[in-house]
Amino acid sequence: MIQSDYLDIRYDGRLPLLVYSELGWEVERETSAVELLRGFDTMLAAGRGPFDMSYLKDRNRGMIMLLLDKVEATGDPKYVPLLEVWEQIDYKKVRARVRQVIQHLSQSAP
Repeated sequence: MIQSDYLDIRYDGRLPLLVYSELGWEVERETSAVELLRGFDTMLAAGRGPFDMSYLKDRNRGMIMLLLDKVEATGDPKYVPLLEVWEQIDYKKVRARVRQVIQHLSQSAP
Protein backbone atom coordinates (compact mmCIF):
# COMPACT_ATOMS: atom_id res chain seq x y z
CA MET A 1 0.00 0.00 0.00
CA ILE A 2 2.91 2.34 0.72
CA GLN A 3 4.68 1.41 -2.50
CA SER A 4 1.44 1.90 -4.45
CA ASP A 5 1.12 5.38 -2.86
CA TYR A 6 -2.11 4.71 -0.96
CA LEU A 7 -0.48 5.09 2.45
CA ASP A 8 2.32 7.24 3.86
CA ILE A 9 4.37 7.10 7.02
CA ARG A 10 4.38 10.26 9.12
CA TYR A 11 6.17 10.73 12.39
CA ASP A 12 4.66 12.09 15.58
CA GLY A 13 7.81 12.68 17.56
CA ARG A 14 9.53 9.34 17.40
CA LEU A 15 6.41 7.32 16.68
CA PRO A 16 5.67 6.39 13.08
CA LEU A 17 2.05 6.80 12.01
CA LEU A 18 0.42 5.18 9.04
CA VAL A 19 -1.78 7.72 7.22
CA TYR A 20 -3.60 7.90 3.92
CA SER A 21 -1.74 9.53 1.08
CA GLU A 22 -3.63 12.00 -1.09
CA LEU A 23 -4.46 9.19 -3.53
CA GLY A 24 -5.39 6.82 -0.73
CA TRP A 25 -7.68 9.37 0.87
CA GLU A 26 -9.49 9.95 -2.45
CA VAL A 27 -10.29 6.24 -2.58
CA GLU A 28 -11.24 6.04 1.10
CA ARG A 29 -13.37 9.19 0.98
CA GLU A 30 -15.42 7.75 -1.88
CA THR A 31 -15.75 4.39 -0.13
CA SER A 32 -16.77 6.00 3.15
CA ALA A 33 -19.39 8.22 1.49
CA VAL A 34 -20.95 5.21 -0.24
CA GLU A 35 -20.97 3.25 3.03
CA LEU A 36 -22.61 6.13 4.88
CA LEU A 37 -25.29 6.40 2.18
CA ARG A 38 -25.95 2.66 2.54
CA GLY A 39 -26.21 3.26 6.27
CA PHE A 40 -28.91 5.85 5.61
CA ASP A 41 -30.81 3.24 3.60
CA THR A 42 -30.47 0.75 6.46
CA MET A 43 -31.77 3.28 9.02
CA LEU A 44 -34.72 4.16 6.84
CA ALA A 45 -35.55 0.52 6.12
CA ALA A 46 -35.52 -0.23 9.85
CA GLY A 47 -37.87 2.71 10.37
CA ARG A 48 -36.69 3.28 13.91
CA GLY A 49 -36.92 6.96 14.61
CA PRO A 50 -36.00 9.32 16.01
CA PHE A 51 -32.75 9.15 14.12
CA ASP A 52 -29.43 9.90 15.80
CA MET A 53 -27.22 11.64 13.26
CA SER A 54 -24.56 12.80 15.73
CA TYR A 55 -22.11 10.22 14.36
CA LEU A 56 -21.69 12.47 11.30
CA LYS A 57 -20.55 15.53 13.25
CA ASP A 58 -16.79 16.22 13.25
CA ARG A 59 -16.17 13.94 10.27
CA ASN A 60 -13.92 15.02 7.42
CA ARG A 61 -15.71 17.91 5.70
CA GLY A 62 -14.76 16.79 2.17
CA MET A 63 -16.22 13.34 2.78
CA ILE A 64 -19.39 14.83 4.27
CA MET A 65 -19.85 17.12 1.27
CA LEU A 66 -19.32 14.14 -1.05
CA LEU A 67 -21.96 12.22 0.91
CA LEU A 68 -24.39 15.11 0.53
CA ASP A 69 -23.66 15.26 -3.20
CA LYS A 70 -24.50 11.56 -3.43
CA VAL A 71 -27.73 12.00 -1.47
CA GLU A 72 -28.70 14.90 -3.71
CA ALA A 73 -27.89 12.91 -6.85
CA THR A 74 -30.34 10.19 -5.83
CA GLY A 75 -33.20 12.67 -6.15
CA ASP A 76 -35.02 10.56 -3.56
CA PRO A 77 -37.02 12.50 -0.94
CA LYS A 78 -36.94 9.49 1.42
CA TYR A 79 -33.71 10.98 2.85
CA VAL A 80 -35.35 14.23 3.97
CA PRO A 81 -36.24 13.04 7.51
CA LEU A 82 -32.61 12.06 8.14
CA LEU A 83 -31.34 15.31 6.69
CA GLU A 84 -33.71 17.38 8.81
CA VAL A 85 -32.36 15.77 11.98
CA TRP A 86 -28.78 16.13 10.77
CA GLU A 87 -29.29 19.79 9.94
CA GLN A 88 -30.13 20.55 13.57
CA ILE A 89 -26.85 19.26 15.00
CA ASP A 90 -24.03 20.07 12.60
CA TYR A 91 -21.88 23.13 11.95
CA LYS A 92 -23.00 26.14 9.92
CA LYS A 93 -21.42 25.22 6.54
CA VAL A 94 -22.66 21.65 6.72
CA ARG A 95 -26.12 22.82 7.82
CA ALA A 96 -26.29 25.14 4.81
CA ARG A 97 -25.42 22.31 2.42
CA VAL A 98 -27.86 19.94 4.12
CA ARG A 99 -30.58 22.59 3.70
CA GLN A 100 -29.78 22.84 -0.04
CA VAL A 101 -30.05 19.07 -0.41
CA ILE A 102 -33.36 19.02 1.48
CA GLN A 103 -34.73 21.71 -0.83
CA HIS A 104 -33.54 19.85 -3.92
CA LEU A 105 -35.05 16.54 -2.76
CA SER A 106 -38.29 18.21 -1.72
CA GLN A 107 -38.65 19.73 -5.19
CA SER A 108 -37.96 16.31 -6.71
CA ALA A 109 -40.86 14.73 -4.82
CA PRO A 110 -43.73 13.64 -7.05
